Amino acid sequence: MDNIRGSVLMVLAMLGFAFEDMFIKKMAGALHVGQILIVLGLGGAVVFALIAKAYGDKLLTRDLAHPAVILRNAGEVVGTLGFVTAIALTPISSASAIVQAMPLAVTLGAALFLGETVGWRRWLAVVIGLCGVLLIIRPGLQGFDANSLFAVQGVIGLAIRDLATRRIPATITSRQLSTYAFAVIVPTGAVVLWLTGTGMVMPDAVNMLRIGGAVVVGVAAYYTLVAATRIGDMSVIAPFRYSRLIFALFIGVLVFGERPDALTLTGAAIIVTSGIYTMWRESRLRRASLATQPTV
Repeated sequence: MDNIRGSVLMVLAMLGFAFEDMFIKKMAGALHVGQILIVLGLGGAVVFALIAKAYGDKLLTRDLAHPAVILRNAGEVVGTLGFVTAIALTPISSASAIVQAMPLAVTLGAALFLGETVGWRRWLAVVIGLCGVLLIIRPGLQGFDANSLFAVQGVIGLAIRDLATRRIPATITSRQLSTYAFAVIVPTGAVVLWLTGTGMVMPDAVNMLRIGGAVVVGVAAYYTLVAATRIGDMSVIAPFRYSRLIFALFIGVLVFGERPDALTLTGAAIIVTSGIYTMWRESRLRRASLATQPTV
């Protein structure tokens, strides 16, 4: 039953993130990416700061200067800027499909920078998954859209964020990290506006509702995700992260009139299959390692 509840919560979390992406893309027609980053970052930071305070967490501490926290925030900036820009400029279905390669990028980064052992099977899965990304992007071919590289930037940045999280001391709570992550997006958006010479505009009533919707479903999805990861076996629950792609495809077709072509769908299937295999393999190796540890 724990695995069932955890899987349902994971699917609900991914549904929430997909709706957040939908609100972002809807706003992108009237608001600059920089302004979207500012309002989302500010809204999320306020919500998580209030939650952190309710739990007695201190936000202004020396933990802000911890190298892993700094690196995590830098990854958040690079990843969020890339993904939000990709959502704004490219089909939501293709951007979401490319970002599903993030677990593969984390496996690659863990092997290259954290010294984790990755066997040939997972290396092969990573290579195959990256081939799926190339099928969607199609560099050098007629269907190539340079804006899709922003989604690749999102993968790299979010992978850095997740890798840095593994080196953060346990004394720093997820509530503090979430507050910091949203807060750094605010100056990021301001810098984007300054670099592009764009000013802030007053959102109309519809976009105000979209902003509120994006903040509410984004925060709710995050908390649902945390709840899912604390229930049941992660080897069972984690693959349901890919349900976000299914929701994105439906939203792309029904809301934005997108028609993903065969190469995009094939690439997405390859990414998902490779990612699920990598998760399964990591879980199996972890259980085998625990089984061989001596008991005291």
